Amino acid sequence: MRTRSKAREAALQTLYKLDMMGGDINKIIEKVKDGLEINNSGKEFYESLVRGIRDNINEIDRLIEEFSENWSISRMAVVDKNILRLAMFELRLSTGTPYKVIINESIELAKRFGSEDSGAFVNGILDRVAHKAGLKQV
Repeated sequence: MRTRSKAREAALQTLYKLDMMGGDINKIIEKVKDGLEINNSGKEFYESLVRGIRDNINEIDRLIEEFSENWSISRMAVVDKNILRLAMFELRLSTGTPYKVIINESIELAKRFGSEDSGAFVNGILDRVAHKAGLKQV
């Protein structure tokens, strides 16, 4: 597994833990970083994802709901919601990663950690985001 993929997976697990149990974000990030078997740039990427999402969570959740037909954040499975937060942060608030990579990695995370329908659910929302942002031509 590539460094950024491992960082995204660790970020998903951290966001899930924060949603489910709360806790001190700084302690959680440091503990996770200590256990990650990736290079320093991967650890920095992991931390930037978690902190960026937590710092912008209201805006990210608003964007997710904007693109989610008939779904509110509160109705989404915790895993799906956090995968979408990761993707939305990278697509809209971060730079550097091609949108196709972000969408593909998100779908893979959904298939791996979500329910049977998570991959299609995440793909549908991110496809709408890509179309509306002009990233993906019809």
